Order: sequence, then C-alpha cells, then structure tokens
Amino acid sequence: MNAFSSSAGAPAVGKVWLVGAGPGDPDLLTLRAARLIMAAKVIVHDGLVDPRIMAMAPASARLISVAKRRSRHTMPQDEINALLVAEALAGRDVLRLKGGDPFIFGRGGEEAEACAAAGVAVEVVPGISAAIGAGAAALLPLTHRDAASVVSFVSGQCKGLSDQNWAGLAGVGRTLVIYMGLAGAERIADKLIADGLSPETPMAVVESAARPDMRVLRGSLAELGAIVDKQRVQSPAIIIIGAVTARADAAAKDQELRQLALEAEQ
Repeated sequence: MNAFSSSAGAPAVGKVWLVGAGPGDPDLLTLRAARLIMAAKVIVHDGLVDPRIMAMAPASARLISVAKRRSRHTMPQDEINALLVAEALAGRDVLRLKGGDPFIFGRGGEEAEACAAAGVAVEVVPGISAAIGAGAAALLPLTHRDAASVVSFVSGQCKGLSDQNWAGLAGVGRTLVIYMGLAGAERIADKLIADGLSPETPMAVVESAARPDMRVLRGSLAELGAIVDKQRVQSPAIIIIGAVTARADAAAKDQELRQLALEAEQ
C-alpha cells in the first residue's frame, strides 16, 4: 500500500499533504517528501519547484500549477485553498508541493486552516527552507560564533513596508534574511539605512540556491538595489545581510587560492 492508498471502509474524503520541496536540488528532499511525490496522483505545485523534482512524479499524476511570479498570480490564495478542499472532498488525495518549507513564508498555515475547517485531514512534511538551503549552498553560515548569534527571517514582499518595525533585526551580531525582496531591494536597503544600519554592512544575494545556475552576489547594503538591477537577479533569490556574508566571502577566496596552489603543484 503506498502513501496515498485508502484502507477498506475509509471515508471517501481525501487527504492533503503540504510538502516542502526544499531549495531546488532533488537530493535535498526528505525521504518522506520523495516517496510522496513518486506515489502522488494529484500534485498542486508552485512555480519555483525545480523541474527535476517535478519529473519524479508518476507519468499518470495530474499536475496543477498555481505558480506565482511578482505581481502575476495564476490563482489567488483563497482559490488555492478552495482547490485543495474541493479535490479532497471529491475523494482525491492531494500533494501540495511548495518550494522551501511550507510553514516559512509558504502560506502553508492558511492552507492547513482551510482544510481543517472543511474537515479535510492535513499532514505537513517539512522541507529545507530557502534560507537554510541558500546559506549551505553558498558556504555561508547564518550564525557564527564570532559574527552572529541571532538570525531573523522577514518577508520583503508585503504592503506597508516602510511602516514595519525592523528595529533590532540587523546589526552587530545579527543576520537578517529577506525572502521575496527583489522587487523592493532598493527600498529595503534605504529602510535599513534610515533605521541606523551602516551603508557598508556586508550583504549577499543568493540566486537559484542549490541549483546548477546558482549565483552568489556580494557587496554592501548601499549597493543592494544596484546589484539586483544590474545583475538582473531573478527569483528564487534570498538576500542575506550581516557580517557572516563577509566571512563567507573571505573563506571562499581562501579556498579558491588553496585550490589554485594545489593545481599549480600538480
């Protein structure tokens, strides 16, 4: 019996799995996520789920895209909620596949609440979050004994950004990770500088973390908007602000120099 099979005499209502697909690399899926994907009959998926992960689904699976890209939504969130409920009430088990982790800026909480309100069973399968995946892929620790003992996650894509209180989220001994911050990168930098953060604070933008086309772009906070614009950074991307990014940059350069020295000796 696979994960989506129903036992004899079970009610006709299906079940919804909220599954984290991680930052991109299929090898970073949890075993449970991989098993569910390979057994799924209906997959409702985001646009940022890596194609290599989607290719793991059975050829017979029905794939429903609810992709979102900056200001362009194929389906509003309340309609996604309704879709999950409708599929389950029709007796179908549904795998809701999300990039990163369902409960970290993935609106998994809203979907779980909608299912529970309709009497639909829900199970959450966590994934490696975009921030954790980006840090690991870029050899960039979000915390470091000599640089940061606090890390904060915030969303840069929301209304009233200038009115939000980010005091204390960034600065000495702290790392600030910004999800969905590309469109407002310049405003985010201006906001943090206006709140007292030094324009010279080091930062990094990790684009397409844990994927073959990953890029790591480093600079100062004051340069954030220009880097995103000039380098034409695309989603998925994470912005990391704090001293850990400078340490990672130095470590990467040291590693590169050591590798060059080894190659010269051969």
